[in-house]
Amino acid sequence: MKKNIVSILVFVAIIFVACENKQQNIEAQNTDSVVTSSTNEDISTKSEVIEKETTYFPAIERYLATEFGSKYLKGEYCIPFQTVIGVDERKSGDILVWGDFWVFNYNLIGDTLETVSGGSHPGLMHIKQTDTGYEVTGFDQVEDGSRNLPTAKKIFGEKYETFHAVNSDEQRREKHRAEVLASYVKKHGIPATKYKDYGWPEKNLPK
Repeated sequence: MKKNIVSILVFVAIIFVACENKQQNIEAQNTDSVVTSSTNEDISTKSEVIEKETTYFPAIERYLATEFGSKYLKGEYCIPFQTVIGVDERKSGDILVWGDFWVFNYNLIGDTLETVSGGSHPGLMHIKQTDTGYEVTGFDQVEDGSRNLPTAKKIFGEKYETFHAVNSDEQRREKHRAEVLASYVKKHGIPATKYKDYGWPEKNLPK
């Protein structure tokens, strides 16, 4: 397993199982590398990118922040997280990562990260390896409304049942989200001890 040096938080252990077609599947793997909506010092120079991007998870989080987080109502911090459902790394020019991807924008109010905006964006990431790390080249997203189920089944294929189990488990997802936030505030020295969604009671971040 490649080391994610952008502060990867493992919620469920990654298990790579070699299938007959040599596709590698990861069941319910969580990662927690995050980027802020402002300038991120961790990826501010080319030399740092070369040093740190030994896995494709930072590229996924950058993509989520740029393509989705930036289009929501702005906040001080944009913190994506995801549960990876499966990976196919056979082609370095088109690495496939199926996942339940989420992104939220937050403002810091006192010692509480208050959710400003955000949402769910499950689907399939297409990623290529570059000289400086990795880059997301495309995203097949599950659609909303009446197209949700047919597009989810088409995109996830034989992984659909795993995806459905992960996506529908709100308790597990919220636990992972809180762990991601706790890791983020610790890494970046943010004086937050709680987080809160609009209309809901605040919750303590895990120690």
